[in-house]
Amino acid sequence: MNTKLPKYIGISLGVLYGLSIRVLWELEALRDLGGVVTISFMFFVPFVIGFIRIHFECKVQQNLTLGEMITISWQPIFFFLLATVVTLLEGSICVAMALPAFMFFSSVGGVTAGYLHRYFSKKRNATLMSVALFPLLIAPLEVNFVKLSSTYTVENSITIHAPPNVVWEQLGRVADIKPDEMGISLTSLIGVPQPIKASMNADGVGAVRISEWEKGVVFKEVITSWELNREMTYSFDIDSEAIPDNALDKHVKLGGEYFSPLTGGYFIVENPDGNTVLTLNTTLVDNTNFGMYSRIWGELIFRDFHHSLLKLMKSRAEKVTITS
Repeated sequence: MNTKLPKYIGISLGVLYGLSIRVLWELEALRDLGGVVTISFMFFVPFVIGFIRIHFECKVQQNLTLGEMITISWQPIFFFLLATVVTLLEGSICVAMALPAFMFFSSVGGVTAGYLHRYFSKKRNATLMSVALFPLLIAPLEVNFVKLSSTYTVENSITIHAPPNVVWEQLGRVADIKPDEMGISLTSLIGVPQPIKASMNADGVGAVRISEWEKGVVFKEVITSWELNREMTYSFDIDSEAIPDNALDKHVKLGGEYFSPLTGGYFIVENPDGNTVLTLNTTLVDNTNFGMYSRIWGELIFRDFHHSLLKLMKSRAEKVTITS
């Protein structure tokens, strides 16, 4: 047998398996049978892809090491994710968020296939078929009976060498933000649009703050509390249909079906030395079934975003203090 043939078969079948399920589970007519934003797709499908890859590799390499099982199983994952980007099935944000889970569970699948091949010589093809069918059998149960939702708050603070009244002036209305003011961050690297400016139609409770981001993203923040030089909180008013499709991946679109910020706020405390501690928090709702995995990404992204915004407020407030 051509020793390269199992490699090509394993990669090709793994990619084809992943793409087929990705396309089928996006169809509205099959919504009750599966979905992309499910445990079945995020964790079980890459397990199968890795299993397929190592199953065929074992036909020519009987004694794969553990490291080889782990790393060889990544090959079809990379091609699969590349294919979803090229075909516009997914954007950079979803691919970046899915990659760690896909790599881990494909490795688990690959190791499982390797050790099954080593210690159980019979009915290997039947085992492969059973593994391949598992996500298809479990997905209908998940989408119809498992509804996990969580709400949590992300909070960050920064010390600013400026008095509270100067810091306060930076919060409600934010003049045009230059790219170098935000710097390079995780959110910018994975394709999340960056803020451009914010404006307000009035001061006080009930006023509306308009946030404008890159790629045409615009949403409202309705002021819910207003204490001069101390506190400004708001609730998000986001029309997901008004956000351009090319701005955010549809599975992580703000105000969408799976993920959205609910409320947020800035809080100012003056230190004994006259400096200001500015705190920014955002409360999010997560309607995926991904549990801790989804929360880790949500906290990572919003902490990164908060950090960039707080640095912007610090820089601008301290410049005002120096020049005044």
